[in-house]
Amino acid sequence: MSNRDKIRIDSILREIKQDEKVLKMKDYIQHGNTTTYEHCERVTDLCYVLNKRMHLNADERILLTGAMLHDFYLYDWHVKDSSHRMHGYHHADTAMYNAVRYFDIDERVQHIIWCHMWPLNISRLPRTREAVIVCFADKCCSVAEILTGIILKKREGELQGGVRK
Repeated sequence: MSNRDKIRIDSILREIKQDEKVLKMKDYIQHGNTTTYEHCERVTDLCYVLNKRMHLNADERILLTGAMLHDFYLYDWHVKDSSHRMHGYHHADTAMYNAVRYFDIDERVQHIIWCHMWPLNISRLPRTREAVIVCFADKCCSVAEILTGIILKKREGELQGGVRK
């Protein structure tokens, strides 16, 4: 991604990315060693690149806002707590509630957040170009982060045992 692309993304998301509530996402791990904030940034960047390079003609502001806020749920889902049960099914509702509460987002951004867990939430079919892009980018980034976390844990285990296998 070029510096020009990064500047473009920053110009659209500056207010959101500097918000103290959004910055709280840095306190929570999403997948592996990746924070929720880092995950949302990666999804945002991938959405931007897919939209631009594949000429998908999605609305950039809607796409990037939805991508950055899609996991804006503000809790550690790894902690054993009854309110975190079924996280995969329910966190989109919490993220959407927070996004509506703290930002002036329209129904198109709300839809992106609400349906980003499709097909796990099978009835929440993405119905806009932007929602499909975020849903796809989220799955790509999640898989990469999970695999990276597994590889890092395996390497740490090999090093702690004193012998590389």
